[in-house]
Amino acid sequence: MKLYRPVGQKEFDLIEKSGYTEFPPRLDWQPIFYPVIYEDYARQIASEWNTKVPEYVGYVLEFEVDDEYLSQFQIHTVGTSRHQEYWIPSEELSEFNKHISGFIKVINKFVGDKK
Repeated sequence: MKLYRPVGQKEFDLIEKSGYTEFPPRLDWQPIFYPVIYEDYARQIASEWNTKVPEYVGYVLEFEVDDEYLSQFQIHTVGTSRHQEYWIPSEELSEFNKHISGFIKVINKFVGDKK
């Protein structure tokens, strides 16, 4: 399944360092990893949220995950029907990364105003 992930600069730098093959471990206060189902939702987060915090940049990443593996996780709707995401427990992220097919691709970049 094709999924999307909105990220800021720090997370992007770690993904780049991995050779675009995996997502970095979550921070202690982040209990879930949430890839999103719709590109427009990822663009909304990257452009409206990531560009408002220090570094003022948001990326939209696209990647493929094995359908069979992904089927163990529920889809969560967190707004409208276009605001859907998977909630992957932090402790599962290493295994999740093993089920990414190919490379993580950058498909959009948004830059905000440093105020």
